[in-house]
Amino acid sequence: MSFFGKNIKKIRTVKGLSQAAFAELFGLKRAALGAYEEQRSEPKIETIIKIANHFSIKIDKLLTSEITVNELLQFKENLTIANNDVKTALFAKVPCITENNSSDYLAHFKNDIFIDELPHLSLPINTTKVFRAFTVSNLEMTNQDKGFYPKDIVIGEQTPTNIIKKLTNGTLVFAIVDDTILFRRLYVTDNNVIFRADHKNIEDKIYKISDVKELWRVRYVFCKRIPEFSTSFEDTLMNMQQEILKMKAKIE
Repeated sequence: MSFFGKNIKKIRTVKGLSQAAFAELFGLKRAALGAYEEQRSEPKIETIIKIANHFSIKIDKLLTSEITVNELLQFKENLTIANNDVKTALFAKVPCITENNSSDYLAHFKNDIFIDELPHLSLPINTTKVFRAFTVSNLEMTNQDKGFYPKDIVIGEQTPTNIIKKLTNGTLVFAIVDDTILFRRLYVTDNNVIFRADHKNIEDKIYKISDVKELWRVRYVFCKRIPEFSTSFEDTLMNMQQEILKMKAKIE
C-alpha cells in the first residue's frame, strides 16, 4: 500500500479544501477520493500524475513516503495553511549581555555595530521600544532562597537618565555605573542614586545621578528554574506552624 492516500489528505487539509472541492479540482468522484484517503483503493496512474504535477511534487515522493507540512509548503509557493498566506509574527530582537561579553559591552555599549553583533533573544514584546537582556551572574539579588540566581535573564526597557528621579524607589534595574554593570533595586535621594541588593550582606552602592551612563528598567524575567509563587500569607502561616511545633517540642 502506498502513501498516496495519507499524502493527498494532508495536502487537502493544508489547502483547506473539502473532499468535494478537491475531487472536483481533479475530475474525481468524492467517494473515490474518500476511498483513496482511507487506503481502500489506489488511483489510476493518470490521476497520480495530474495531482503530482499540480502541486509540483515528485511522483515517487507522493507514493513512497509520508510528506510533512513543511515539505508541502516548499513544493509550491501558493500552497499555504488554510488557504491563507502564512503570516510571520513580528518579534523584538533583544541584545543579550552575558558573562562572556559584559566587559566588551562596557567598552562599546554606545557602538551600534557592536550592539548588532551581540547574541539576541527574539521575544513577543513591544517592538517600538528598546530593550536589553542581562544575564545574572551572582547572588546579590537573592534573599532567603528567593530572588534571582546565576543564569537567570532579566529584560530591561531603556530608561533615559534624565527621568531617574521619577522612578519609584525599589524599581528593579540594571545600569552601567563606574565601569561596571549593576543589577539591583534603585533608590533616589536628592541628586544621588542608591543601588541596593536584596541580599542583606551586600552593601549599598551610592553614586551621583550624573554617574549613571545607562539605565534599563526591568520589565520581563526568564528564570533558569521554576520559581516559588507562595504568598506572604502562606509564608507567615508556615512560620507560625513551625514556631508552634518548636514550642510543643519544648513542652513535651
